[in-house]
Amino acid sequence: MTVEQLMSAASVIPVLTVGDRADSAPLAKALAAGGLRVIEMTMRTADALTIMAEMKQASPELIVGMGTLRTADDVGAAVRAGADFLVSPGLTPELVPALLDAGIPCLPGVATASEAMAAAALGFSGLKFFPAEPAGGIDYLKALHGPLPDIHFCPTGGISAEKARDYLALPNVGCVGGSWIAPGKLVSAGAWDDITANARLAESLKSG
Repeated sequence: MTVEQLMSAASVIPVLTVGDRADSAPLAKALAAGGLRVIEMTMRTADALTIMAEMKQASPELIVGMGTLRTADDVGAAVRAGADFLVSPGLTPELVPALLDAGIPCLPGVATASEAMAAAALGFSGLKFFPAEPAGGIDYLKALHGPLPDIHFCPTGGISAEKARDYLALPNVGCVGGSWIAPGKLVSAGAWDDITANARLAESLKSG
């Protein structure tokens, strides 16, 4: 799978922080039931890698990535755990070779034109724009499209359900990340029907 294929398969990518392994299977099934194909687990809890693997097992049709990768060791652990793609909040000299050698799609994070140009020059064709809203949001991405038309972004950070559609309408946005689909309070409450409804809405935004 290429980065372009990943972005094409995605609409709003749920950005998940899950700490209880008991939630792995029902969460995966709830998201899949809503029609989503691409989801991102974050490496912010002790069992994140195991939970990611269990979600993939519960719903094999899902494309499950690992995010919040900060070191080369993080990258290696995510690949060994079976991640389908990798996401980092930024791009450091240590991360560059680890991501390029990972053998799966990667979305390194950038927040400025210079960072986007540097990442593209290294060979990354798709980038996470983070933190999207604080970094300038829709207006900033519109401004980047003129000089950098060949770079495509997955903006993440502070994007609500209401704003997601406007981001997805931009020519240089392939998909967006959103924590609103399965926030911690819904996961903890086992509100799987609500999560499915959010996932269904998220999936509808790209075609809508």
